[in-house]
Amino acid sequence: MIDMGAASEQDSIARAFVAARVAGSALAAYPGAMPTTLEEAYRIQDAAIARDGRRIGGWKVGRIAPGLVEAYGDNRIAGPIFVDEIAGDGATMPVFVGGFAAAEAEVLLRFGEVGDGDYDIETVRGCIDEVRTGIEIASSPFAEINKHGPAVTASDYGNNKGLVLGPAIPDWRSRDLIAMPVEFRIDGAVVGAATMEAMLDGPFGSALFLIRNLRARGIAIAPGTWVSAGAITGVHDIDPGQRAEALFDGRIGVGCTIAAA
Repeated sequence: MIDMGAASEQDSIARAFVAARVAGSALAAYPGAMPTTLEEAYRIQDAAIARDGRRIGGWKVGRIAPGLVEAYGDNRIAGPIFVDEIAGDGATMPVFVGGFAAAEAEVLLRFGEVGDGDYDIETVRGCIDEVRTGIEIASSPFAEINKHGPAVTASDYGNNKGLVLGPAIPDWRSRDLIAMPVEFRIDGAVVGAATMEAMLDGPFGSALFLIRNLRARGIAIAPGTWVSAGAITGVHDIDPGQRAEALFDGRIGVGCTIAAA
């Protein structure tokens, strides 16, 4: 039986987030009762996607902190990335002033045909037709989006405000992406450096998770859909006017300038 009161509350939250995103304005408080489960969060997210109406060009995948995995029943969350917020290297990317704003170095996977097959960590590679370097723009009208648990984060598009597509990694099929060194700079200063060894089962694990997550929600994965596979060097706070740059493997760079939404 559908709880009409809960459904109305979830739609109200979705409506408030979409309105704030359209206006480019901040929310001083969470606009309703905070979701406590991922099931509730994805109902809010799905309602927002329906209200928003824009075409989805990709999905961000973020890790749930190890201490919260048991309570939430999963180790990752997902959120939509809209086509009009996917840009190329050197783009200017907006964030919500007064809300949350950060940038993250991420490996980006592009799906080919997914279909209805069953996949594991090895066979899911067959669904991928391109791998790129990139930067995810993590921004929400609600400044405390990441302070109340993964369900709250997931409820507002997984805290996503865009994706910067960097150059392709040409030898991704034959090399160990997990060991690739990555640096992140803001205004030229290194603020993070790491490999993907801490990313659970790596970027292809993120793709596998996303297939499962979207199938459970009845969302088809169209060929050409991007997966922003998870923060590598950390979640780096950033402000309008600053420049973010990521360097992969010491040789493949991607960057963007941040602006006010």
